[in-house]
Amino acid sequence: MKKFFTLFILTFALVVVLASCQSSHNSISYYDIVVASKGFTEQDILSELLAQQIEAKTNLKVGRRRFTSALVTHQALVAGKIDAYVEYTGTALVGILKQKKYKDPKVVYQKLKQDYAQKFNLEVMEPLGFENTFAMIIRGEDARRYRVKTLSEAARYTPQWRGGFGYEFMEREDGFSGLAQTYNLRFAQSPRVMDLGLIYRALLQKQVDMINGNSTDGQIFRLDLVVLKDDKQYFPPYQAVPIVRQQTLQKYPQLSQVLSQLNGRITDKEMQRLNYLVEGELRDIKQVVLEFRRSKGLI
Repeated sequence: MKKFFTLFILTFALVVVLASCQSSHNSISYYDIVVASKGFTEQDILSELLAQQIEAKTNLKVGRRRFTSALVTHQALVAGKIDAYVEYTGTALVGILKQKKYKDPKVVYQKLKQDYAQKFNLEVMEPLGFENTFAMIIRGEDARRYRVKTLSEAARYTPQWRGGFGYEFMEREDGFSGLAQTYNLRFAQSPRVMDLGLIYRALLQKQVDMINGNSTDGQIFRLDLVVLKDDKQYFPPYQAVPIVRQQTLQKYPQLSQVLSQLNGRITDKEMQRLNYLVEGELRDIKQVVLEFRRSKGLI
């Protein structure tokens, strides 16, 4: 009886293990397409945008995955663990390809498209319409008072202003030092080095008058702030572009046309707003993306 009981237990355990393996296999192969995010709010929104667009326009089943960095996500794409994600051209060129920086967005895009196809068998799709780049930010009331839209115009007033910048921005090669030289930025006193978590509050409380941030930060939309145009193109371009495995496009040729419907559809301000809705108002990403697609006639 004891041997029979032991045999029963072992048999049951084997069935459970086999069922678990089968279930795991099914969960992986269930999806036709898997899109990914690099692990922050904007990326989650863009990943969901790709997923909903594909689901709405095809009969393909789309899975979502979330990673933690550009390099990890890129490696997953090359390895075939995912099929697509949205990258920024400057990040791809400098961070992935280890190439020198170019100022012209068209040059960067063409270089990226060519090298990604040759080296990784990846297709770089057309830009979505916005950039997520470094941004020099001032209060909206000051932009209107001084009638400034560009960094060149702002340079006339910085001797009256106070700057507040993040630690990394003050130290990195393409940060404050080079920017100040390019635009001849001179402040009333040495810029304050600040924690990024406090930098927007300091601007609102008028402790500083110009800060650095990212061009699609949700706070810009919410707090009536203005991003000054980098009219001398000091910062490299960071256009958002979907990247898709060529093998996936060959398997599902309808994807090219489906994803091309997103070309140029998101402005900087719209991306700021989407980020704010998720981060500031704690809205559900799926619903935010659905409403955006409806507003663009993509449904």
